[in-house]
Amino acid sequence: MKFSLTASIFIASAATSSAFSITSGNQLRSLSLCPSKPHVSNFSPRNTRLSMESDFASGMPEKPEVTLQEQLIESATTFIADIENRLGEGVDAPPVLEELRKARDDNADVPLLTAKIYELMIEQGMTYDQDPDTGTLTATTYDIKANLEIPEVKSEFAYLYKYGMTLIAKGVVDVDTVKSIVTERLIERTGLTPEKFDEWLGY
Repeated sequence: MKFSLTASIFIASAATSSAFSITSGNQLRSLSLCPSKPHVSNFSPRNTRLSMESDFASGMPEKPEVTLQEQLIESATTFIADIENRLGEGVDAPPVLEELRKARDDNADVPLLTAKIYELMIEQGMTYDQDPDTGTLTATTYDIKANLEIPEVKSEFAYLYKYGMTLIAKGVVDVDTVKSIVTERLIERTGLTPEKFDEWLGY
């Protein structure tokens, strides 16, 4: 079981969007929905040449804004390709990957795309081990239920749980959807009741 999710780089806020944004100490949790947009500095020209360049630039048509749905579709494509490219020989992709592909191909709305990316993010972290050198994913044999008090295990579950709560707070997925995902893909893996799960995580 890999407890640092590369998947999480595909599901949060675009650099200049207020969609959803969290940060975490883990190195791969930069949580960027899509590549950062180029930074445009606001400066006062100090000479004529710079002023002319600035005027010329301001006369150029602005690039069309990318919607959150479009960003999620792009992120879904990147995420799917990343998983498929890293699966070890004979290792199957999780079923939710095809569900995400269908949602993307059908131009699904923001809540559905977000939910499917969140589910795939969980499954990538919970069902595979990642080779530290090659990034290759292999089916895990890690016994979660027997290792609930391992700090890394608890930290990963807490992170994923909080991530779902943040999606609710940002209004991109409804409470019932996240509750269902968390129950099926997180809580059931621990063997705990929802109440004991919250207690385990310190809530």
